[in-house]
Amino acid sequence: MSGSFVADSPQVSSFPTRDRGIGYWRNLDWLLLISAIALTFFGSVLVWSASRADLASETDPQSYLKRHLINIAIALVLGYIASRLNYRWLRAYTPVLYGASLVLLLLPFVPGLGTTIAGARAWISLPGGFTIQPSEFAKIAVILMIAALLSERRDVEEEPTTRDILWSMVSGAAPIAIILVQNDTGTVLVMGAIVLSLIAVSGAPTKWVIGLIGGAVISIMVAIQLGLLKEYQVQRLTSFINPGDDLGSAAYNANQARIAIGGGGVQGYGLFAGPQTQGKFVPVNESDFIFTVVGEELGFVGAALLIVLLAVILWRAAMIAWRADDMYGRLVATGVLAWFAFQSFENIGMTLGIMPITGIPLPFVSAGGTSMMSTWIAIGLLQTVRLHAASDSRI
Repeated sequence: MSGSFVADSPQVSSFPTRDRGIGYWRNLDWLLLISAIALTFFGSVLVWSASRADLASETDPQSYLKRHLINIAIALVLGYIASRLNYRWLRAYTPVLYGASLVLLLLPFVPGLGTTIAGARAWISLPGGFTIQPSEFAKIAVILMIAALLSERRDVEEEPTTRDILWSMVSGAAPIAIILVQNDTGTVLVMGAIVLSLIAVSGAPTKWVIGLIGGAVISIMVAIQLGLLKEYQVQRLTSFINPGDDLGSAAYNANQARIAIGGGGVQGYGLFAGPQTQGKFVPVNESDFIFTVVGEELGFVGAALLIVLLAVILWRAAMIAWRADDMYGRLVATGVLAWFAFQSFENIGMTLGIMPITGIPLPFVSAGGTSMMSTWIAIGLLQTVRLHAASDSRI
């Protein structure tokens, strides 16, 4: 591994003067922040609608919503803390964060500590009925680690060396391998998209990018042929091709999702009035299939609004990456952009039948404490890249 994880310029303060007080608030990307907040609380309403039918017979039918709001409050605090850090300072501690993320990924395998949900042993049980999914935090660690490796430059180099690229691939492969053993194929796909995007944007030769895409396709085919993926995982990945062939198992969710979205029409049935949502025909529609709720109850108008808010977040992330004043900041922002873009497309796409079914949430919208926290930490990272850019020009 070449070079060291130090800031590009000496004596970089972790809290520059322009980030203190009013300067911090003035230089935030407010369009990014407002869009993320709006999408988060829009999602809360959808989670409320999706969960109220399931909890109608409970003592407190709002318990799920209350827990979701607590998770949002924690996530906003974590996002604020991340935005106050100097990302160049954070770079020096990246190996420690990366190592800690690998340790966390192994904890679900500890008897009595890990728990299995929907066939994936990817969660750590906590008191009070709470759980943590370490793979969500691993996404951040992988982005920071690969960004640090690929932003190393020596002398007049204009692109990362072969050694840097290989170390980056290893850094991405280690957590991906653990997550694959956890049977969480959805997160594996997201991680793969992050690694590929970072290598492509770093200036690596095209042959590396093409080779990684080809290698990923071959690896999936080999895994299926050798039986490394469980039968239900294979069915999830392939059922979207011919959903009508298997109405009773893998394709059931996809078919019910399309019925819900198609029934919503232009304006939807109205909040809390969707027959598929309130009839509990679409499984896990408070998380994986949350898009069916907006499609059915708020119709095309509500779904379009949700997608527009997502698009604004992606646009601002792209602009922050484009205007970053160093390669490390650019790669950090690119990693977040690739994460949000691929995961959003995959989540919405699987409800529409154009992508395979995987158990990944819709960023900012789906229920899930760890997912919400990690996405808001990522928003904080985008803000700190913007705040610490050398130029004072508005992005």
